Amino acid sequence: MTNDRYLALIGSQFDAAFAMLEECIRKCPPKHWDGLIAKYPFWQVVYHTLYCTDIYSAKSESAWQTHPKFHPQGKSEVDNEYPSREFTKRELLAYLKYTQARVHESLAAETTRSLAAPAGFSWLKMTRAEVPMYSMRHVQHHIGQLSAYLRRASVKPKWTKGGVAK
Repeated sequence: MTNDRYLALIGSQFDAAFAMLEECIRKCPPKHWDGLIAKYPFWQVVYHTLYCTDIYSAKSESAWQTHPKFHPQGKSEVDNEYPSREFTKRELLAYLKYTQARVHESLAAETTRSLAAPAGFSWLKMTRAEVPMYSMRHVQHHIGQLSAYLRRASVKPKWTKGGVAK
């Protein structure tokens, strides 16, 4: 399998994961937006999922740049356990689209050489080739939490089988 094919398949599966996350956001009833998943509100689990995916789309922890719309306090926004403020559905849907674009930009920039290089994050002892799969597992973990929470509230988010890779 070529690197281009591998990256296209990873991008396709990210699109499927993002579709599932978007469904969770859209289907969450207003009265459950602040409902707790473990000790975090629903919206914060979504925010955490997106900012981690955003970070892993950078070449390294030092290369990651905050966006003032999504990180009002800069990097300290994600260093603290709780964000500086609550984010709305609309804001998190915008952050999802922003992050999805960043993931695709990141995948498009990868080369055989870059994929063989270290991850670029001090806490990840792996190569760049593994980072997208690691990130996707993280996204799916939280989609599982969000989906289970919604199902307990009689809301049934759907499974997305795949993206658009041919």
